Amino acid sequence: MSKEVQNQAKEKMIKAVENLQSNLNALRAGRANPKMLDRIMVDYYGTPTPVNQMASISAPEPRTLTVQPWDQSALGLIEKAIMSSDLGLNPSNDGKVIRLVIPQLTEERRKELVKLAQKEGENAKVAVRNIRRHTIQTLKDEQKKGELTEDSLKDAEDEMQKLTNDYIKEVDKKIKDKEKEITTI
Repeated sequence: MSKEVQNQAKEKMIKAVENLQSNLNALRAGRANPKMLDRIMVDYYGTPTPVNQMASISAPEPRTLTVQPWDQSALGLIEKAIMSSDLGLNPSNDGKVIRLVIPQLTEERRKELVKLAQKEGENAKVAVRNIRRHTIQTLKDEQKKGELTEDSLKDAEDEMQKLTNDYIKEVDKKIKDKEKEITTI
């Protein structure tokens, strides 16, 4: 039973790191990246719909994104959603395509983005540690029921700590990479 519990914990830790990566992808680092728009939701016929499910998003130039909706009537809705987002972008609409020019980052904005990336990293570390804590508690409960020996519990706890350390290192690496990307001009 303990191996099953450990595998579930590992899957949850993997998901926590994947979630961190998707949050980091949404942080813009002065370069156009279609993933920047992944979190933007458009009120499309009363249903919140992600932009990437309503339009093709491409980066024809390093600092430009184009958004071409499949339904031309949604152009205004997409433009409005981008303007009201926290990305700070000014969309330009030519009636067929929305163009987004990604402004060069100021030093101050770079520092803000680094802090945001570090905050996302801390949240991911907390999630990983909470998974460890919850898993160890589950294993202790199994041991109280007599399903696990004292030695097996100790081994499982050591294994969970090792797994936690590995994922914390992975989170640190992702944050370091993102900081490097943000601070590189």
